[in-house]
Amino acid sequence: MRGLLQGLTVLVWGLALAWGSAPALTFDPSHLAAYARQHYGAKAERAVNAWQAMLSQAAGGDEQEKLRQTNAFWNQALIGGEDITIWGKTDYWATPLESLAKGAGDCEDYVIGKYFSLLRLGVPPEKLRLVYVRAQIGSQSIAHMVLGYYPTPQAEPLVLDSLIDRIQPAHLRPDLTPVFSFNAEGVYVPGGGRRSVDQIGRWRDLLGKMRAEGFQP
Repeated sequence: MRGLLQGLTVLVWGLALAWGSAPALTFDPSHLAAYARQHYGAKAERAVNAWQAMLSQAAGGDEQEKLRQTNAFWNQALIGGEDITIWGKTDYWATPLESLAKGAGDCEDYVIGKYFSLLRLGVPPEKLRLVYVRAQIGSQSIAHMVLGYYPTPQAEPLVLDSLIDRIQPAHLRPDLTPVFSFNAEGVYVPGGGRRSVDQIGRWRDLLGKMRAEGFQP
């Protein structure tokens, strides 16, 4: 995370989005469950099946219900930890399947799981952003990531966070200071418009791993 935070200008919550179209996340549920079992074992298969059950249940709700169920699922499915402990690496972006197999993740992994779950549920990708923030926890300011949901292009976002379970509008989270945000359509910085997300190498690597698992992000 530290490397991504360097060299990017401070971003306010309300920077306007340019909305376009992008494909939703697709996958074969039976293939994904079989992949999980083959590569990670029966426990991972059960976790993937629980994820798919949540997606099926949430599919009939409106966007607010999809947000609620997705946020609750991932906050309960993973135990928070550091990449060095979970993966033996200082910074690792896990796919949703990898996170479910481990049952653990850091802040990026929670957000990645929520982001792709909501894409699968049909939430337009233009409404979602992975947002790097500084989080004030007691006397410490730490690098952190949350998911922002923008109901309209210039709306104040709702914040989906692994630190607290309640989804809240950004103005009720004064403990979070936005740094920059991105989604599949680009990186958003003030004064420079939208930049290509390809500049984020870990994002490219994440999508490559997901495709190898059977996702079509």
